[in-house]
Amino acid sequence: MLNKRQLFGKKSESLAIRYLKKNGYKILEQNYRNKLGEIDVIAKEKGTLVFVEVKARRTHLFGNPKWAVTPKKQRKISMVALYYLKATKQTHVKARFDVVALSLADENPRIEIIKNAFELAYG
Repeated sequence: MLNKRQLFGKKSESLAIRYLKKNGYKILEQNYRNKLGEIDVIAKEKGTLVFVEVKARRTHLFGNPKWAVTPKKQRKISMVALYYLKATKQTHVKARFDVVALSLADENPRIEIIKNAFELAYG
């Protein structure tokens, strides 16, 4: 049984995936995990492999969800992405990191795709 936080996360990811598909992304993986961590969504968009982090907020108290992808989180996502690229023998492909920010404080959710949200971060 999922708790309230997990249910919110599932709902947010479902909304994000629908929005990504509507905007031309082809979903390849959801909740991809390896020994280094997790990436919410791996997709293709116009020939580019895209690693997507989904961030959602129920209230405006903590600001825009897109600011929640901290440098530490960026490094973690980068390490998982590099592992994925090596494991799938795709180190030669064009890739980028996007963030889908969902503001669900109001009745009408606001969804924003931030393309190239950050560069490969490691070290």
